[in-house]
Amino acid sequence: MLQLWKVVRPARQLELHRLILLLIAFSLGSMGFLAYYVSTSPKAKEPLPLPLGDCSSSGAAGPGPARPPVPPRPPRPPETVRTEPVVLVFVESAYSQLGQEIVAILESSRFRYSTELAPGRGDMPTLTDNTHGRYVLVIYENLLKYVNLDAWSRELLDRYCVEYGVGIIGFFRAHEHSLLSAQLKGFPLFLHSNLGLRDYQVNPSAPLLHLTRPSRLEPGPLPGDDWTIFQSNHSTYEPVLLASLRPAEPLVPGPVLRRARLPTVVQDLGLHDGIQRVLFGHGLSFWLHKLIFVDAVAYLTGKRLCLDLDRYILVDIDDIFVGKEGTRMKVADVEALLTTQNKLRTLVPNFTFNLGFSGKFYHTGTEEEDAGDDMLLKHRKEFWWFPHMWSHMQPHLFHNRSVLADQMRLNKQFALEHGIPTDLGYAVAPHHSGVYPIHTQLYEAWKSVWGIQVTSTEEYPHLRPARYRRGFIHNGIMVLPRQTCGLFTHTIFYNEYPGGSRELDRSIRGGELFLTVLLNPISIFMTHLSNYGNDRLGLYTFESLVRFLQCWTRLRLQTLPPVPLAQKYFELFPQERSPLWQNPCDDKRHKDIWSKEKTCDRLPKFLIVGPQKTGTTAIHFFLSLHPAVTSSFPSPSTFEEIQFFNGPNYHKGIDWYMDFFPVPSNASTDFLFEKSATYFDSEVVPRRGAALLPRAKIITVLTNPADRAYSWYQHQRAHGDPVALNYTFYQVISASSQAPLALRSLQNRCLVPGYYSTHLQRWLTYYPSGQLLIVDGQELRTNPAASMESIQKFLGITPFLNYTRTLRFDDDKGFWCQGLEGGKTRCLGRSKGRRYPDMDTESRLFLTDFFRNHNLELSKLLSRLGQPVPSWLREELQHSSLG
Repeated sequence: MLQLWKVVRPARQLELHRLILLLIAFSLGSMGFLAYYVSTSPKAKEPLPLPLGDCSSSGAAGPGPARPPVPPRPPRPPETVRTEPVVLVFVESAYSQLGQEIVAILESSRFRYSTELAPGRGDMPTLTDNTHGRYVLVIYENLLKYVNLDAWSRELLDRYCVEYGVGIIGFFRAHEHSLLSAQLKGFPLFLHSNLGLRDYQVNPSAPLLHLTRPSRLEPGPLPGDDWTIFQSNHSTYEPVLLASLRPAEPLVPGPVLRRARLPTVVQDLGLHDGIQRVLFGHGLSFWLHKLIFVDAVAYLTGKRLCLDLDRYILVDIDDIFVGKEGTRMKVADVEALLTTQNKLRTLVPNFTFNLGFSGKFYHTGTEEEDAGDDMLLKHRKEFWWFPHMWSHMQPHLFHNRSVLADQMRLNKQFALEHGIPTDLGYAVAPHHSGVYPIHTQLYEAWKSVWGIQVTSTEEYPHLRPARYRRGFIHNGIMVLPRQTCGLFTHTIFYNEYPGGSRELDRSIRGGELFLTVLLNPISIFMTHLSNYGNDRLGLYTFESLVRFLQCWTRLRLQTLPPVPLAQKYFELFPQERSPLWQNPCDDKRHKDIWSKEKTCDRLPKFLIVGPQKTGTTAIHFFLSLHPAVTSSFPSPSTFEEIQFFNGPNYHKGIDWYMDFFPVPSNASTDFLFEKSATYFDSEVVPRRGAALLPRAKIITVLTNPADRAYSWYQHQRAHGDPVALNYTFYQVISASSQAPLALRSLQNRCLVPGYYSTHLQRWLTYYPSGQLLIVDGQELRTNPAASMESIQKFLGITPFLNYTRTLRFDDDKGFWCQGLEGGKTRCLGRSKGRRYPDMDTESRLFLTDFFRNHNLELSKLLSRLGQPVPSWLREELQHSSLG
């Protein structure tokens, strides 16, 4: 029996182990099935969020009897405008929050401004240039810094404001040590601080209202407990925004304040001291203050810095047919899309949803979602349509244009088979790939297959901050800035919105989305298919936004198709037609959507920028002798000069530019460079150069500007210029403003490049002085080895080449050449080193006098920079002092 038990017991233990293993396997399988079911099954819907309704209809009393409205401040006639359209902003520090908020609104509105730290004693910046005012408006982040200015500075600023008709905006921010009640120094105005307020309302009689629409009383608390209200019996003060004390707020002096609506923003009409002001009793964290601030800027500048009332909005719905199961639109969702579109058309003329499609994913959802696809196509003529790629591929991953074109043809064939309109002239690349940074093959394929005229991107010049986004035109295609609205592919449920549903509502009701429309005349919003299924957040967001805008602003909302919209954009901002290329490797997002077959290593490390006829070609030749230095490939039309940054070549894009450079064998030790002597005096090159090549070194060669002018004249004669052949040098340089155009053009090319200090200052606006080397042109001519030693040290080139042994003076040529074995030399071409007749005395005297002040300014500039003064400049200044 005992033996039997010994046999049976292990068997039972084995069965028990198997049973436990089976139970574990069953549990794991059940959990996996449950997870799959939960992840793939439609989520049980809560009630859909309802869009914001009509404006508040509270029957609460208004702000009380109001004085007769003050007529709006009329714009000054052009002949009386005596100030630049620039705002002077006094900030507490470079990092203060309110200061940054003020600047952000000015930048978003594209208003020019200058920031200064709020001055201490005697630190007031220069306000005038002769009889012209530098600023059209003054803003104080801290009103007390204005009120407590020393007497001299206060009188200077107030006199400027009175004489030039300049207004002041000031903010009073209470803190824990602020007096609860006090009179504002020098003004018939009392302040009561550190209050909690509620139930706000715009005074419809406020003269400054422009964008702001006076609405009915809006109930609810204002954010924070540090509000300041203003009190005065003087007729110069008009309330703009009013609110009530919270019930628990301690009694403020004067029992009438307990029951009154109290102004948190007041407008000083200038009846007290002749200066108009707008004063805020809080910062800009409250959304309505931002709106009133924009109106205050417009009013106080006589509408010179003013946003128009017209706003154009276009809502793109990307990824039609692309969404995964459970996120796509069903029949009811499409019906809701149509219903909302019709409702919005009553508020926004011509409003139409713009649908972007990738045909490959048609009918790849659930049965209900496939029916939603069919419903979209059934009502296809109710919408606008634009193409993505057929398989939603990223264009920058494909270097072959024909592959991109084939994908586009598949999508176009799908559109034709299903009756989708194909003539909108608009397209958007998946993930904005290839739009910016430019993928040339995408633009070419778009034009050849679809005839695209317009696209949009959120990436130019960068994604953040959004207020810097701009448009440009490339290869005949207009690129518009695209805006986000807080809705992405994963934001499909209201109660699961990142940060909570209040975040979305806050964006709509005075937050980021509201400000996007307020401060941009044209907004293209990116949304996705998934935002219109499930909780239909796309519909909720834009219906709520439109209604909120109409409650609180006078904006005239409308929609245009993409091509007219783009034409309108560049009509408003013609200066943006020309792009500003930047280094794709300096922005991670840009690098991620840039072809892996391209490399920033092909961009040059330094530029030789001129000016012409100073010896830049010689430096180009000498540097090319160095084993670690490689110049750009020659251009078929401009020879050793690419002339990319200052002419039509710039619009060909950086792919075209980089094709002039080899891929370096060692990016850290090899030095690529280009020489274009026309860069030096160009107004656009320094900015363009710094955008694409911010770390590049800049080399310029300066010779006596009189000698440079004479050399250019002789150069033009040698090339058969009829003007140079028909006029003497003196006639050219002394020509009057009434001289023939061709003569004045030659005169400018002789004289203007010699304004050395002016051009150098422009370069120093965009490049730090440590990246700029000024080569003495006279030393380069007489002792080039010394100049080349300085250049090598400046660039940090290794190995160090001894040019004393490399170069040899050629007596026949009259200049320095590469020394070869056997006493031979290799020199520049016949056109270099020409010998000209000496300049006549009359011309020399004229030019010495003409360039005297320019040379003096150059000397001062070099002294400030710590750069040595060239030998020719010392000689010129000595002769001038003797004269």
